[in-house]
Amino acid sequence: MPSIDVCFSPELLHLYELKGKAVVAVDILRATSTMTTAFAHGATQIFPVMQLEECLAFSDKGCLTAAERDGQKAEGFDLGNSPFSYMNGTVKGKDIAITTTNGTRAIRLSEDAEEIIVGSFLNLSTVVNHLKELQLDVIVVCAGWKGNFNLEDTLYAGALAERLEGEFTFANDATLAALYLYRSAKADMFTFLQQSSHVQRLLRLDITKDVAFCLEEDKYNVLPVWKEDRLIDLLAKSAEA
Repeated sequence: MPSIDVCFSPELLHLYELKGKAVVAVDILRATSTMTTAFAHGATQIFPVMQLEECLAFSDKGCLTAAERDGQKAEGFDLGNSPFSYMNGTVKGKDIAITTTNGTRAIRLSEDAEEIIVGSFLNLSTVVNHLKELQLDVIVVCAGWKGNFNLEDTLYAGALAERLEGEFTFANDATLAALYLYRSAKADMFTFLQQSSHVQRLLRLDITKDVAFCLEEDKYNVLPVWKEDRLIDLLAKSAEA
């Protein structure tokens, strides 16, 4: 029986063996939620990169560029990190290069894994079903905030653990902790997270609607997966085949 483990920060990834395993990279507020939304609204490929300069260079290749630092859109880029800015038809049929404070880093630092899946509450069931099909050991890599633990990514790890319980073993107490937190919060995650550091940060930027949206479960049936140097929607590619 495969297992599920939780890495609370990319800074802890050196403690985990990624080879042969499936990583679910998660940055609920907001990078992986935004990537999921972008694919749901017709984006073709997403290039997650770690540096602003590297991201901006993708404009020469015909990509839209998206960048966020400290919760705000970086100057000189086409898009920021709000999922709502990806819903107006701008990204349909487009490739996107994106860099964010935490989420893109979690993805790129997980490249030794057998498979990297982008997870969010918005595509929770799709991710769960894919993990059940893969039958690989799973590590949920929480993006956190600048290397620190955060609640929202941990709640997502707990949601995955609850959905996989009975078919996956729990590798250690990190998985149990995430599960218990999610069960405490799931009736009203928005209220549960009101005092969390990143929600407070986003509220100060008047981004309340982004927080509520990113906590919606199973809104989209998309499956962003890392292939060589980019993310693709695996379900869209399967439909084309």
